Amino acid sequence: MEILRSVCPYDCPDCCGLLVEVEDGLARKVKGDPAHSFTRGTLCPKMAHYERTVHSPRRLLTPLKRTGKKGAGEFRPISWRDAVQEIAARWQEIIAQYGAEAIQPYSYAGTMGLLQHDAYHALFRALGAAELDRTICSPAKRHGWNSVMGATLAIRPQEAQQSDLIILWSLSMLATDIHFAHDVQVAKKRGAKIWCVDTYETATARQADRAFFVRPGTDGALALALLHVLETEGLTDETFLAAHVQGWQELKKDVLPRHTPESAAAVTGLSPAAIRELALAYGKARAPFIRLGSGFSRYTNGAMTTRLLLALPAAVGAWKKPGGGLLSSVPGSRAFSKNIVQRPDLRKNVRLVNMCEIGNALTSASEPPIKSLFVYSSNPACTAPDQKKVTEGLLRDDLFTVVHERFLTDTALYADIVLPATTSLEHSDIYAAYGHYTIQRGEAVILPIGESKPNWAVACLLADALGLDDPFFKKSEDELIDELIASTDAWPLPVDKAALAAGLPVDLPLPENYKLDFKTPSGKIELLNPKEEPPLPDYFPAHGDDEPFQFISAPDARILDSSFNEREELSRGKVMELLMHPDDAEKLGLADGDPVVCSNERGAAGFTLALSRRVRPGTLVSEGVWWRAYCKGRCGLNMLTSQRLTDKGGGSTFYDVNVRVERES
Repeated sequence: MEILRSVCPYDCPDCCGLLVEVEDGLARKVKGDPAHSFTRGTLCPKMAHYERTVHSPRRLLTPLKRTGKKGAGEFRPISWRDAVQEIAARWQEIIAQYGAEAIQPYSYAGTMGLLQHDAYHALFRALGAAELDRTICSPAKRHGWNSVMGATLAIRPQEAQQSDLIILWSLSMLATDIHFAHDVQVAKKRGAKIWCVDTYETATARQADRAFFVRPGTDGALALALLHVLETEGLTDETFLAAHVQGWQELKKDVLPRHTPESAAAVTGLSPAAIRELALAYGKARAPFIRLGSGFSRYTNGAMTTRLLLALPAAVGAWKKPGGGLLSSVPGSRAFSKNIVQRPDLRKNVRLVNMCEIGNALTSASEPPIKSLFVYSSNPACTAPDQKKVTEGLLRDDLFTVVHERFLTDTALYADIVLPATTSLEHSDIYAAYGHYTIQRGEAVILPIGESKPNWAVACLLADALGLDDPFFKKSEDELIDELIASTDAWPLPVDKAALAAGLPVDLPLPENYKLDFKTPSGKIELLNPKEEPPLPDYFPAHGDDEPFQFISAPDARILDSSFNEREELSRGKVMELLMHPDDAEKLGLADGDPVVCSNERGAAGFTLALSRRVRPGTLVSEGVWWRAYCKGRCGLNMLTSQRLTDKGGGSTFYDVNVRVERES
């Protein structure tokens, strides 16, 4: 029995350190690594039995070639040689007839390792294939941060332990950021209050000392009302504002007078008294700390809302206080030069397709048309918005689709060729979190299952078959990882490269007073940004649809996007439930347990009704993105979501959705 170190590869801010028990070439058990300074030896329920994913009987073991209709899931095994030759031959035909832009890669964060995540970038850039704008998560939040804070380093999450008021804002912590709960509990034992702002009562909200539930998409209106109270009650830090903030006086004069608690109450659904309570608590706290999730940014006003939320710690000078500030996302990956793997020098002037609009891209006339789709580390048939459009595109007979995957996902069912992929325990990589500052190398701890291959190996095979002679494609995983480790020389302070090379969790050192080193053009927090339109932040409502109920597709702690659907012990029980307030159900003549259908102009999805006072009247919630096998009529909730983009950043608007509800006939 050996115990070897590894890293959780999934799209989660926590990026846990793992200890893997290996015996007879099998991963027998996975535990948390106590040496990891943020995850501290604990794991979420999904990763606590990661070995069940690694050794799942559902794993793809050999390349497959489609034999039946697209979507039917009928395949026969083929060899890697035949698979690679067919892909190369089909692509060469497409390039000859339509040009390389007719080949479209599609990927996201099925693995967050810096090498495997970006492994195909150089291949497609060398070919001249179309580019993908990878925006499906929270680019609106990132745009909002950059417009106000620039390249300022994010606060360490552990600093929250020193706060006396932590506000979990749009953060389902127990589902999506479970290890931050440790810092919250430390602060709570020291006397801190834990408050929550969200759209419905999550498991996190149930554990908070106080919770405030706003109408979906109205967080910005609440932020402005809080700022109004802070200003009128004399709770702003005028010294900090004068020294470190650009635009406060303009915001105070031109925007805040219009956003009283009373006006915000009409928008958010909170009472004026509740708004004042939240504002006074925040303004009087010694060191208030806001932890932002991403849900609030998945509306058409997401970037603007981020700008408004960032005005709160600026107004009270929270950044200068130990334990005070706001944490959005941590730029740990900035410690590495991503250009080493991404090879931007190979980029050509080609079409850029926003991944949130892949449904339109596959079904609309374009020049050249998309004739081949290569999907890896993603499952767009399940997770992309406007599922009806996506499926319509995947069903095209003239679309040559290749999917590199571990399981026969919803997307793989439509593939012409399926290639078996490794899990993170079967390949090497290096990881940086977006929820903390610990980075770590993870080496393969077992051999690949069956004939599965990692992203980088397949990219190199295809490069060779296509005659790409760049020496880059001859490099090994370890060579590229060593180059990435060497690139940490650009980090502001020396990184322990020896420990990193050895596979130990390594904390990125942060400069003294980094919280007050605002890396913007002005050197200040830029509430007023002349490069933005509008230059001053202000609230505007989200888009929605012309239907009576606001619909939220919320996270489920059992899965992560569509990952872990392969684990039957996690997918048993409450799947495709629709949470509805009892008052709404009574008006519609619906009862708990009724089969219902939600629909709008894009499509329809079936659910089992669950009456709950966890949701507000007028708001519906369904938790989890489930494979179609678990969905009524094989229609997932993304039948309802839209390809509309956020105000800035080109992000998804998964939560900016309205539906009608009827009993299933």
